[in-house]
Amino acid sequence: MQRRTFLATAGAFSLASPGVLRAQDGVRHNISGFGMADWRDHFANLSGGAILADTGSRALHYWSEDESIYRLYPTSVPMSDELTRLGYTEIVRKRVGPDWTPTPSMRERDPSLPEYMPPGPGNPLGTHALYLSWPAYLIHGTHDTRKIGRRSSSGCIGLYNEKIAELFELAQVGTQVRLI
Repeated sequence: MQRRTFLATAGAFSLASPGVLRAQDGVRHNISGFGMADWRDHFANLSGGAILADTGSRALHYWSEDESIYRLYPTSVPMSDELTRLGYTEIVRKRVGPDWTPTPSMRERDPSLPEYMPPGPGNPLGTHALYLSWPAYLIHGTHDTRKIGRRSSSGCIGLYNEKIAELFELAQVGTQVRLI
């Protein structure tokens, strides 16, 4: 009786194994996609600190100028490649409690958007914003936590409000930024 139980269990496991292995591969792939990065692969130096926003892995990396601080944050990224701007830029302004004015192209895509939204719980920029040298592109918080980890923005990089507050304190005006 024990031999039959063993053979039945072994047979069932062998049938389930490919699915289990595929699931484990998927988990390993997702974890490795959200791993540490080396700033040297993206920047010539860390003068003023550096931020790498990786739209593929939906992760933002921050390094301090003296390399004593490294942070890795999950992000939301643009909904489509057409909305995604890639390349080098820098932080030109910081704001706690940002207000929001949708761009004309945002309002064209979604006419229900307001013309203007003051700071507050309904504001899609969350509690803090880092403005980039590219007009209308920001790294900002979000009150809608379902957006993090997804292609959900109109071009910006979004973080949980508590994470953008942390990054806001670390990054300064002039911090170099690269979006890939």
